[in-house]
Amino acid sequence: MVIKMPIITKKGLPVNAILKQEKLQILEELPKGESSYFTQIAILNLMPLKEDTELQLLRKLGAAQKNIKVTFVNVSSYVGTHTKPEHMQKYYTTFEQIKKQRFDGLIITGAPVEQIEFEKVAYWEELTKIMEWSKENVKSTLYICWGAQAGLYHFYNIPKVLMPYKQFGIFEHEIKDNTSNLLKEFKQGFKAPHSRHTTIERLEIEKHPELTIVSESKEAGVFIVENKKAHQIFITGHLEYALDTLDKEYKRDLGKGLNIQMPQNYYEEDDPNKEPIFSWRQNGDRIYSNWVNYYL
Repeated sequence: MVIKMPIITKKGLPVNAILKQEKLQILEELPKGESSYFTQIAILNLMPLKEDTELQLLRKLGAAQKNIKVTFVNVSSYVGTHTKPEHMQKYYTTFEQIKKQRFDGLIITGAPVEQIEFEKVAYWEELTKIMEWSKENVKSTLYICWGAQAGLYHFYNIPKVLMPYKQFGIFEHEIKDNTSNLLKEFKQGFKAPHSRHTTIERLEIEKHPELTIVSESKEAGVFIVENKKAHQIFITGHLEYALDTLDKEYKRDLGKGLNIQMPQNYYEEDDPNKEPIFSWRQNGDRIYSNWVNYYL
């Protein structure tokens, strides 16, 4: 019998209703005196559609089968326009409010700013403070997509490179470091989504002996980089994505009249009028479960 462990979130968080329908055990407040029994994870959500990202990450963390308390964090140096201010005020906290706390894990998400120079991003200074803080106050930090590029640039001066096209779709990946617990029980050729205009080059990573390339793709390039000593994990893709995320992005960009290619290896028979294939779902569940169970 599988014993479901709860995830603790803020009371009334709208996505809780969806997660409960999906049979994920949600508690909306932490029982008194039980904080030590829960893995504490902060999520710095830099994505514009906050609730979509909340849902995606909580689903994946739920696969770990651990007691987890999640704190959603937002930057105070920039105010987004895609999520209602009341939502941010009620369900998010600022870095200033948590900087004296310690966390088992921190997730820094991607952000739609990859074609902007790092230093010109409105909240770059605040983000660098959070990244520096994480070195002493977090057991392991997971950087996703642009967040991964930002972390590699800040800590190792590894630049991002603008590609002539958007890396968009589902790609196969090879395991390069069999000692990493992050890919425990993964098989060669596992699939994962990518959605980005920039990349990082293998040669730049290889200049830093403390960094290990854990996984890469012949088509999509470097996928996972790890600094085991510093407890840093950098993932250039989106294993947290839901089935319809790439479909929404594709149709959004088409609606804007952008020159966007159809996501590769995604729709049945490569026909955007047909359903997407959820070829990475188990991989997403497994990587977040491995992170929680082996790193936190």
